Amino acid sequence: MEIQLLSSKGLSREFKIEINATDIDNRLADKLTEISKTVKLPGFRPGKVPMSVVKARFGDQSKGEIIQTMLDEAAREAIESNKLNLASQPSLDITSYKDGKDLEAMLKCEILPEIKLPDISALSIQRPTLPLDETEVTKTMARLASENSPTKKAKKSYKAVLGDIVVIDFEGSIDAVPFDGGAAKDHSLELGSNTFIPGFEDGLIGSKAGDSKNIDVSFPENYQASHLAGKRAVFSVIVNEVRTKGKPVLDNSLAEKLGFKNLSLLEEAVRGQMNSQHASALRQLLKKNILDQLNDYAQFDVPETLLSSEYDVVAKSMKSEQGIKVEEENADGQSKDKAADEGLDQKAKKEALSIAKRRVSLGLMLTEIGRVNDIKVSEEDTKQAIFGQAKNYPGQEKQVIEYYQKNPDATQQLAGPLFEDKVIDYILELANVTDFETNIDELYASQEVSENKKVKKISKKKSKAVIKKPGSKTKASSVKKKNKPKKVFSKSDSNPDNKKTTKRKPSKKVAAKKST
Repeated sequence: MEIQLLSSKGLSREFKIEINATDIDNRLADKLTEISKTVKLPGFRPGKVPMSVVKARFGDQSKGEIIQTMLDEAAREAIESNKLNLASQPSLDITSYKDGKDLEAMLKCEILPEIKLPDISALSIQRPTLPLDETEVTKTMARLASENSPTKKAKKSYKAVLGDIVVIDFEGSIDAVPFDGGAAKDHSLELGSNTFIPGFEDGLIGSKAGDSKNIDVSFPENYQASHLAGKRAVFSVIVNEVRTKGKPVLDNSLAEKLGFKNLSLLEEAVRGQMNSQHASALRQLLKKNILDQLNDYAQFDVPETLLSSEYDVVAKSMKSEQGIKVEEENADGQSKDKAADEGLDQKAKKEALSIAKRRVSLGLMLTEIGRVNDIKVSEEDTKQAIFGQAKNYPGQEKQVIEYYQKNPDATQQLAGPLFEDKVIDYILELANVTDFETNIDELYASQEVSENKKVKKISKKKSKAVIKKPGSKTKASSVKKKNKPKKVFSKSDSNPDNKKTTKRKPSKKVAAKKST
């Protein structure tokens, strides 16, 4: 077996591998001999099968296995003898081989760059803080009182106006065929709440108890249920009653209605919700400040395979944001092969490449900081993360935990964000950190939610959710608008992705989140 380095350009390495035909034949002979000792074939006693029969029956398969084994051995020797730290899975292709002739193959691989880390203690990090806005607390409490104002049944002759609540039965159909999720009985709907698709609530303004009407509406083009998106539907509606809202009252009865003992505890819950909501955005901005500084030191080449893979992810995300269809299907229902950036203009492609390079560079830097400083994600850390995920699905905790137990890849995905947070916290311990006060407008107006979603800016958002009694449930309907919050105790709107992608450090399977 001979291994020759043919090319060493940048992070790419190419090796020529030659395996002697005699070595292949010798191994094959040994393997067939071993097989002949135990093989059982009709008409022959065990161990008495002629070698010619064994070779005819098992020769091709055994030779293929031997060649694969010898190629793997050669690749391993090339990597280990040259002390290569691989960035991705290498490619190994046979370039020449015939029976009785030497085998030639080409090994191509990419290595990780040498990364010179900055002196973390010399970094100056700006940490944003956001004092709780008492005005916003007051507004939220007033909104809760308004949304939960006492109601009374109106007279049958009363015509509903904006702000009134109509109790309705409805059934939706497309081309006269009812569709799943498009019907409900005794559903209470506040007119003007914009909880249903556009046009539905407007169609009920002026209605009276006992009225029956058909409402023509169209589902939005970007509706979450793709089979309904853009479709025109007709809803058959019966108005059971109309209820008018009384004067909002901010007292203990409101708190009890929402599941709290008194008004003070309700206000405390609102404060906690608002603090929690902004904490996520503050953390994201803090991370961005750290990563911006690290990016100044990311002066190294990045592996082309990692960059290409990340570029595809970014390009698809940008296409999705722009409403460009990501995949097409052929007549057999299979996805067509097409470039990930097809449909993007040159400016967008350039931006996607810049984002991808930044992500890969910073992902490698975070991984290197973790490696040098022995920062690891422990089994206990992962268990706690799994339990945290399970808590997001009340009543299904056991199934969630079992899912992660049976899916190592899913568990590995959780390790990435944990690893990044540990590295970020390590940097904060050593760096020069200066707190500065910001406000909601500054925090949300132009902040990128995360570099995982850099192609999408977020706008100022405040919780418009409704506090419900513990254990209460809301039946979802397909005519409701997408992403309507169901309760105050929900995850912050500051990260619409609500997910983190991970970077794999090839050959060691060390994950590093790409929130760069």
